[in-house]
Amino acid sequence: MKVAIVGVSGAVGQEFLSVLEERNFPMDELVLFGSPRSAGKKYVFKGEELTVKELQHNDDFKGVDIALTSAGASTSKEYEKTITKHGAIMIDNSSAFRMDSDVPLVVPEVNPQACAHIPRKVIANPNCTTIQLVVALKAIENLSHIKSVHVSTYQAASGAGATGMEELHNQVQEIAKGDMPTVSKFQHQLAMNIIPHVDVFTENGYTKEEMKMYNETRKIMGTDVQVSATCVRVPVMRAHSEATWVETERPISVEEAKAAFNSAKGIRVVDNPTTNDYPMPLFVAGKDEVFVGRIRKDLSNPNGLTFWTVSDQVKKGAALNAVQIAEYMIEAGLIK
Repeated sequence: MKVAIVGVSGAVGQEFLSVLEERNFPMDELVLFGSPRSAGKKYVFKGEELTVKELQHNDDFKGVDIALTSAGASTSKEYEKTITKHGAIMIDNSSAFRMDSDVPLVVPEVNPQACAHIPRKVIANPNCTTIQLVVALKAIENLSHIKSVHVSTYQAASGAGATGMEELHNQVQEIAKGDMPTVSKFQHQLAMNIIPHVDVFTENGYTKEEMKMYNETRKIMGTDVQVSATCVRVPVMRAHSEATWVETERPISVEEAKAAFNSAKGIRVVDNPTTNDYPMPLFVAGKDEVFVGRIRKDLSNPNGLTFWTVSDQVKKGAALNAVQIAEYMIEAGLIK
C-alpha cells in the first residue's frame, strides 16, 4: 500500500501525518507533495525523514494507491487526472468536487456505501461543519426522518487554516500589549469579537459556507431535509461548535435521542447539566469524536429536538474523516 499526501505543509496536511501515524494506517510507503515553495521541506513520519516533492504533471503518482489531497480547490481540479490516471484513489478535502454527481461525498458513519461507486476515482471529503452536523443527524434519522434542520455554527480560527490561527494568536498578543490588532485573514478583528460571516456572501444573502451545509447535508443523507444555517467565526483556536434544532416526522423523547447518540458511531455524549458537563472546544481539540450535549425538547415544536455539538474540525472535520474513508475502503475490499 502506497499513500500520498498532497498539500502536506498546510494545517490539514500536517494533520494527515499525525492521524496516519496515530492510527497506524496500513501502508508500506508514504510520499509527500507540495507547492514549489514547500518542495524540499522535510517532515518526520514514524521516525523516518521524508522530503516533500513538488506537485507536477508527471508520473509521480504511478504506484500510489491512495492520495489524500488538501491543497485547495483549484489545485485539486487541475491535478485530478494527473493523480488518478494510474489508478490512485483521490480523497479530496477541498470543495472542488463535492457537488459533482459522479463524485461521492462521504462521511463513513453516515454513508460509507457511497464509496463503492467512484467512476472518476475521486471521493470528496465534506465541509467540516457538514461532517460534524451529519454525524449527529444520522443518529436521529435512524429514529425518525428529519424534515428540517436549523443550525448556528461557532467556528474556530483554525477553520481558516494555519494563517487564521496565527492571526488570532497575534491579535491576542497585540491587544495584551495595548497595540492595535492586525487584521488580514478575517473580515474584521477576531480577538475579543465574533464575526457572523464565514466565506463569501451569495445572492440569496447566505454565505457559501451556509449553502455548503444545505447542499452537502442533503447529498450525504440522501434525503429531502431542509437546512437553514448561520455560520459565525468565534475567537477560539481550534474545534467548531454547533447549536442544532431538528424537526422529525414523529416526536422523539430526550431519552430516545440520548440512547441513539450513545449507541452511534463517532459520537460521545457529554450531557449532565447538574454538574455543568457539556461539550466545549477547550476539551475537544485533538479528539476524534463529535461530542454531543444539551439534548432537550424544542419548546416551539412538538416534533422538535435541540442539541449542541463540538468537534475538532481539523481532525474529524478534515484529516480524520478522509483517513477513515480510506480505512473503510480497505476493509470493504474496495482498495487492494
